[in-house]
Amino acid sequence: MDTEHRPSPPPISHAQAFEALSGSNIAMVLCDPALPDCPIVYVNRAFELVSGYTAPMAVGRNCRFLQGKDTDPDDIKRIREAVASRVDVTVDIQNYRADGTPFMNRLMLTPIFAADGTLRYFLGIQKPLSEVEDLMSPNAVRSAMREVQHRVKNHLSMIVSLIRLHGRAAGDARDQFELLSRRVESLQVLYQELSNPERRRNMDTVSLGAYLSRLSAATQALDGRAGIRVNVLVDEAEVTTDEAINLGLVVSEVMTNALQHAFEGRETGLMELRLQRLSGQALRVTVSDDGVGMPEGVSWPDKTSVGGSVINGLITQLSGKLVVNTGSTGTVVTLDLPDLALQG
Repeated sequence: MDTEHRPSPPPISHAQAFEALSGSNIAMVLCDPALPDCPIVYVNRAFELVSGYTAPMAVGRNCRFLQGKDTDPDDIKRIREAVASRVDVTVDIQNYRADGTPFMNRLMLTPIFAADGTLRYFLGIQKPLSEVEDLMSPNAVRSAMREVQHRVKNHLSMIVSLIRLHGRAAGDARDQFELLSRRVESLQVLYQELSNPERRRNMDTVSLGAYLSRLSAATQALDGRAGIRVNVLVDEAEVTTDEAINLGLVVSEVMTNALQHAFEGRETGLMELRLQRLSGQALRVTVSDDGVGMPEGVSWPDKTSVGGSVINGLITQLSGKLVVNTGSTGTVVTLDLPDLALQG
């Protein structure tokens, strides 16, 4: 027996669609990406009640007029990227009503396409969050984490400054103070990399290229001079956090030693930090300079000093092989690490 054929319902007209939106108790706006600056072309009554902006006040303007001084730039960026990519996004964003009072707004933004695939509108649905919902919002967690990160960063910077201040007056113990300050510097930069919002991996691994680039900039800022340029050329490699800490201290020691001694009597110079990913899991880190070279009979690292002993110990832990070539045209320090990079 044939199934009874039922005709498809007629398509909903624009007028019917707008009538349905108008009667909804959920705040909605439509924006037209075909017009300059993607302005609002329609708001419903619920939006007027939530925001305090009447339709004549809102239509023709980009939705950014709802933003204010405490709106998070990261939230604005997420919305902008979603619009550019024509994808859905949900963001809890700080908005402001017409009378200036702030409210946390859960914005759900979705593109609406015509039958031929043409982007026709962006539909924005707003939901003001209650105080409890606001506290549980992902934005509240991110904001708290940013505050913690900022405080930790400042505290670590203060510790480095205090260590270096005491180290200047430490006499024979200055070597130990310098080593300690570099350890803290390395941890500070590592913390910045781990708290980087662009990270895609877990806290057990570190992007070595990004970490060494940050470490190089921090070391140059502390020990460098205006005329000494530092070039950084790094391949992408992922290592464990513990290995990154050890390698960071070694690289920091090598660069600091070169910045302090390689350019004596000179105002200008060039250093280069290079990270190369070799075959398999092997890595090579090279720090070179065009300085005056090490004095005859001097070797680095000095095994009789505290710092030298620690550096040698770290290289052993990393199963690394260190080679130092020096001469009148500069010094090249090469550290080969045969089994460090993670696969993938």
